[in-house]
Amino acid sequence: MTLTRSLHPLQAGAVAAPLLLAVALGLPGTAIAQTATAQTAPAQTAPAQTAPAQTAPAAPPGVPVVVSAAERGPVPLEITANGNVVAENTVSVRSRVDGHIEKVHVQEGQRVTRGQLLFTLDSRMAQAQLAQQEAQLSSARAQLARARADAARYASLRGEGFAAAQRAEQALADAATAEATQRATEALISQTRLTIDYASIRAEIDGRLGALPFTEGNLVRAGDATPLATLTQTDPIQVQFAVPERWLPEIQAAMRQGAPPVTAHPPTDRRAPVRGQLFFVDSQVDTTSGTVQLKARFPNADAALWPGQYVNVVLVPRIEPQALSVPVQAVQTGSGGGRYVYVVDGEGRARRKAVRLERVVAGRAVLQAEITAGEKVVIEGAQLLSDGARVVERPGSAAPARAPQG
Repeated sequence: MTLTRSLHPLQAGAVAAPLLLAVALGLPGTAIAQTATAQTAPAQTAPAQTAPAQTAPAAPPGVPVVVSAAERGPVPLEITANGNVVAENTVSVRSRVDGHIEKVHVQEGQRVTRGQLLFTLDSRMAQAQLAQQEAQLSSARAQLARARADAARYASLRGEGFAAAQRAEQALADAATAEATQRATEALISQTRLTIDYASIRAEIDGRLGALPFTEGNLVRAGDATPLATLTQTDPIQVQFAVPERWLPEIQAAMRQGAPPVTAHPPTDRRAPVRGQLFFVDSQVDTTSGTVQLKARFPNADAALWPGQYVNVVLVPRIEPQALSVPVQAVQTGSGGGRYVYVVDGEGRARRKAVRLERVVAGRAVLQAEITAGEKVVIEGAQLLSDGARVVERPGSAAPARAPQG
């Protein structure tokens, strides 16, 4: 038996050895053919495994942030300052005559009205003097009547030639003297009545009494250094405060248009700020502090403001009609001190934009920036962002209630 030529040389070598062995052993031809077939049959290979398809890497997740829309609209220009409450008027109640305090008609801290009786002094001595002077007045009036009658009679006799001219002139002089005496007595009576009136000490203004250092029975004199009481007018009331001189042009412009509004609020008071109006601008700037003194007047029927009290003051000289504002949380400060905000664009990426902070009003920052109304700015999560970072909006936490502003 001969081998087929179509076999590969390596395959032929691998088949030749078993065939030679079979011939040597004297195997039949069929067995030799089966052996050759078995050796020449190609080996079955395992099916090839399909390599998994390679996918693109997943995009990084966006940074969760809370956003709010920028707004344009009227925003007041607020000038904040610290001030002190001062009384509209303060009166030291003093006695204008000497005497013992007969009656105290009020209590410490009481509100009184103009003309209300406060103290009554002992006026019996003045009453006695008045009675004496009234008697003297009656005598003076009688003497004046007699002197006028004598003057008239001597004037008639002189005309008829029965009386000397000197006697007639003396009668006229006596009448004039009697008239002067009557007027002097009337003046003394008016003075004594005024002394009696001064014994009843009344309130000169509407206000609130302070401490009363004197009680009934004490002797007071017109020259005493200690007043009987101090009366303070608290309605209306004033607040005095100072602002930097750079605000003077704004304040002057506002005063030309009318009295600008002012609010005052004690720091620890939970009530709404008291509203008043500016009425005084000092005539010069304090060169030491670079400030100008201002005064505002407030209605104070409920005694919300108290003389000497420290208050926070907000003056509004004008309202800016189209101011750009964002929540104050959106404004960030860079390492160099510059201000910026993150604006979310249409692709959901944060874009850093430089801004200039003008002021903060009622929790919103008024800016100068290339931002349009309605654009979304990041108010929470900005510290995790960089320019161009992808963001995911999430609901924000409830903002704390803001105190009302003037």
